[in-house]
Amino acid sequence: MAEPLWTCDELLAATGGRLGGARFDATGVSFDSRELKPGDLFVALRGERDGHAFARMAFERGAAGALVSELVDGPYIEVPDTLAALERLGVAARERAPARRAAVTGSVGKTSVTQAVKAVLERAGPAHGSVKSFNNHIGVPLTLARMPRGTRRAVFEIGMNHAGEIEPLSRMVRPHAVAITTVGPVHIENFEDGETGVARAKAEIFAGLEPGGTAVLNADDRWFGLLSERAEAAGARVLRFGSGEGCEARLLDIEPQGTGSVVRARLEGRELEFSIAQSGRHWGLNSLCVLLLTGALEVGLDTALAALEGFEPLAGRGVQREVSGPAGAFVLIDESYNANPISMRAALATLGAHPARGRRIAVLTDMLELGGDAGAMHAALAGPIAEAKVDLVFCAGPLMWALWEALPAGRRGAYAESAAALEPLLTPEVRDGDVVMVKGSNGSRAGRLAAALAAMDGKSLTEAGGAA
Repeated sequence: MAEPLWTCDELLAATGGRLGGARFDATGVSFDSRELKPGDLFVALRGERDGHAFARMAFERGAAGALVSELVDGPYIEVPDTLAALERLGVAARERAPARRAAVTGSVGKTSVTQAVKAVLERAGPAHGSVKSFNNHIGVPLTLARMPRGTRRAVFEIGMNHAGEIEPLSRMVRPHAVAITTVGPVHIENFEDGETGVARAKAEIFAGLEPGGTAVLNADDRWFGLLSERAEAAGARVLRFGSGEGCEARLLDIEPQGTGSVVRARLEGRELEFSIAQSGRHWGLNSLCVLLLTGALEVGLDTALAALEGFEPLAGRGVQREVSGPAGAFVLIDESYNANPISMRAALATLGAHPARGRRIAVLTDMLELGGDAGAMHAALAGPIAEAKVDLVFCAGPLMWALWEALPAGRRGAYAESAAALEPLLTPEVRDGDVVMVKGSNGSRAGRLAAALAAMDGKSLTEAGGAA
């Protein structure tokens, strides 16, 4: 029988709780009864919905026991505050494992970079890391609490919506190396000092850095000076990735090749050419960030390059597929997971670099949480659209009206107030040879449009909304 993730004695010691009912060991940790696996410890968190109400369902699904602050029908450990107890469990996991730890934050690309780092670490030995976008005050301690005792290397994603959220999470993880992918106008409506406040909030990741740790920073980012200054003040060794001279990892070129790309770079004086499974041009810099961060965790370069070559795009973050539409085959680039001005520009540049037998089409929905300058930020996308030589633009959402007005008449496909309203205007217009990129924020339902385009496979003109 496999060794438990947590023995009953370890759970009691870490949480300081009181055992109720039979003793139990746990093979995993979960706070969502729907995703719980048999043998898991169910953590009943209080929030918009009280986790205690789902304890019964958790036991029916095979929970070994529950971490609770009120009595439930089944084996449990009772504590005054279940979130605080989860945090203590995470710290105990950190203390017992000999793992070298990395943490990743940034306005754009942190989930993709975290998962790429995780893929590298898994090739190098017993590894652990964040799943999905588990990067907040619940996701980070949960990821720590799930870390097996024999883990040699681990990576954690750390996010924020407001100032002061990253620092306690960084202190919880205590990383040996950190990376900040980019800083941009994301969640900017929550900062009185705008993007400056976002940069300062990202710099909080240095607070938990272990003595002598490494900070991997984007030298092309406009906030590099502020970030490097704060990293050095925290005692970090700064490693730079970027396109300029002096970077430890310098991007020389990236060229699309099939559904991936070939990257040319100089890594600490060594010329490299390697393949990645990502087509986005921003993945040139992302891949260098991954190489520096995994190198700081003492992973060999050959191991890292092999992992990057096989690391596929995450759902909604650049996945490409060919769709056999009613008017012929077209390429769909699904960037629908989320959007902000930085990622939108990167996606448009990727579209512009993609070979196309037909037209390049951008399908864009609102970028959210941009504050009072949101309209201007949407209108400003007209420049990158022109630079990318995009032929046709479809827009959905009230904020996208500013871009629609800024576009020349010849580039306008259709506009609608919502993604649902745009769908019947979009699907009949796609032709053979087109390359169609969908990008927008989660809340503006860009994913609905990507799904509608993907679903055109094998449909007739009538089914797709066109004339019979």
